[in-house]
Amino acid sequence: MVIVSNRLPIVLRESNGQWTMQKGSGGLVTALSPILENRGGLWVGWTGITKTMPIGEIKKVLDPFSLESGFRLLPVFLTEEERDLFYYGLSNEVIWPLFHDLQTRCRFDPGYWDAYLAVNRKYARTIERHVREGDFIWIHDYHLIPLAEELSRKGFEGNLAFFLHIPFPPPDIFVKFPWRKDLLRALLHYGFIGFQTLRDRRNFTDCLRVFFPETRIEGRGPIIRILIGDVETRAGHLPISVDAEEFIRISRSKEVTERTQAIRNDFGQRRLLFSVDRLDYTKGIPEKLKGFRHALREFPELKGTVTLIQQLVPSRETVPAYHVLKEEIDRLVGQINGEFSTGDWVPIVYRYQPMDRPELIAHYRAADVGLITPLKDGMNLVAKEYVLSQADNRGVLVLSEFAGSAMQLGESCLLVNPYSVKEIAEAIVGALSMPGEEKKRRLRNMRKTLRHHDVFWWVRNFLRASAGRELEDFPERELTPLSAPLVLESKDMMRKEEWV
Repeated sequence: MVIVSNRLPIVLRESNGQWTMQKGSGGLVTALSPILENRGGLWVGWTGITKTMPIGEIKKVLDPFSLESGFRLLPVFLTEEERDLFYYGLSNEVIWPLFHDLQTRCRFDPGYWDAYLAVNRKYARTIERHVREGDFIWIHDYHLIPLAEELSRKGFEGNLAFFLHIPFPPPDIFVKFPWRKDLLRALLHYGFIGFQTLRDRRNFTDCLRVFFPETRIEGRGPIIRILIGDVETRAGHLPISVDAEEFIRISRSKEVTERTQAIRNDFGQRRLLFSVDRLDYTKGIPEKLKGFRHALREFPELKGTVTLIQQLVPSRETVPAYHVLKEEIDRLVGQINGEFSTGDWVPIVYRYQPMDRPELIAHYRAADVGLITPLKDGMNLVAKEYVLSQADNRGVLVLSEFAGSAMQLGESCLLVNPYSVKEIAEAIVGALSMPGEEKKRRLRNMRKTLRHHDVFWWVRNFLRASAGRELEDFPERELTPLSAPLVLESKDMMRKEEWV
């Protein structure tokens, strides 16, 4: 199995000339690491740095992770210009906001598209040199949509599948993308395209019908066939998830049980709301804070009795839009705490730092309410993690109706419009006043769904739908060695060696 994503599942840092590495975070890493740890394979992706490292240095940093995890990391290196135009540019200043219905945040720079294609060609070169006949290549997310087309141009005929982790926009939003038909054509080079929800798949086929009127769709179930002239592909909606049993196990461990009690002791008799969000304007963090402020203003009985723990995970700190967002969040927290704090009570405990898994699960378990209100999200695995961590059956999930996970959990959680401070405030009060038996019933229903539709269900069904294969068809194998350096032509036609 060959996984290809924009980033490797690690974070590299340099200090005093020495490189260190830690495991990455995020939904993709959370979902796929257990699979590759179990079956072995390759993970291809960018290192996250713009410095080309000699092979000896790469092996010294990456090999310990590969040996421990059971799968090989295969790095791709980007220059500063490629990073700026491909990653910060088209990927995160155009596709990311547009696909989240935030087109006013887009910057349609013509140079971005050329860089986007060029970097995808670099990924294609790496894949072509390291895969073997019979390998299953699973490409992930919006950064690498053109990758199948670039591989096909090189004569590659292997099995290629794609999964989009973010939402796919409706035609009236997608039409604003300057390279709209090119992007759709690129997607049609995959044998199978996976989406998070039925809504996303329907938006995709609606866009195809707008720009390719000859499009024919066959089937009405989870998997459909798409026919355009002599092009045929299939598409399905398969919600990603987490390792449900692992979260349940950790939440009941002695370490987490003791830490959960310590968290509750720190806040005495106060009820706890917990939110954990990556720093991103799609997560609706200012809107959530305003909703909490509205609750404190409209329901005086909450004052002094409830605390919101807002955990904010740093992300893209060098991007101006994220820096502005961070300043807005800081300001709102300060205003709310300034307005309502008393001598022994602060309404918002605000932390700007990562949190390891046991600590995170302890906070999930300690919280009376999980407050998860993105403006739009492909899935949002935090909602699922919160539900699975409720070992005491005491929590209530308040979830944005625009999160993909609302499609699975909506009947048993409290759905809100994240743009409505009134709905957020009323949901907080409703969650805090919900009878214990109702909480248990709702949590049981959601856990049943998530235990059945866990990350292994997602992978198994994706493999069946895209390749007609089972997870057991990928036996464990020894780690694949990194290949020798490839001699490339530099821009000024000087010969040089690069690891790609």
